[in-house]
Amino acid sequence: MDCIRKLSLNAFTEHYQKWCKRRKYNFSQSKAEEIYRKAKELVPVLPKDVLTKLIIKQAMDQLNTASHTVEKLRSLMNETASKLPEYPVIMAMKGVGTSIEPQLLAEIRHVIRFTPKGAITAFAGVDPGVNHSGAYEHKRVHASKRGTPKLRKTLFQVMNVLIKTKSKDDPLYLFMDKKRTQDKSYYVYMTAGANKFLRIYYGRIKEYLASLLQ
Repeated sequence: MDCIRKLSLNAFTEHYQKWCKRRKYNFSQSKAEEIYRKAKELVPVLPKDVLTKLIIKQAMDQLNTASHTVEKLRSLMNETASKLPEYPVIMAMKGVGTSIEPQLLAEIRHVIRFTPKGAITAFAGVDPGVNHSGAYEHKRVHASKRGTPKLRKTLFQVMNVLIKTKSKDDPLYLFMDKKRTQDKSYYVYMTAGANKFLRIYYGRIKEYLASLLQ
């Protein structure tokens, strides 16, 4: 922002227009004026002195320390989760990695506690809600949201990975992609994907744990 503040409005507008052209963005005169105004009035610029550099360095050191701590915690969580029998089954599922897998286990815990199998989607709040109206009931599009929001957030992270990686051989990705092509909203296709993922998760783990007892 300091670079913008040093320029005149006309000079910045010309520079911004060239930048938009290089990156194939649509140039907007009003947008250029807005950026320039905010750079001048709304964004505080710290002085370039020794004290400012020291403050910035200390802030960077604190961020690096926090980042290292988070990574150590993630490693410890994954190490703990890896001792559970269902760990390899969950890790084999598309969209799940060493960061997400411990979160799923922490929120869901033992799948055998969910009976019937629809209970797990209700627990996550990604089951279809039921609308009571007069003497009849009918399912509505929106999820019930009765369950834990932390698990829903984790499930959406899994769905985001599937969407970004575009695994053409993964049935769950193809399921969500089909809903996207049907002009379903983001929340609808993500919730539907989370629901399907949980049902697959439930089935695979129960089957695996049952095989260990044989």
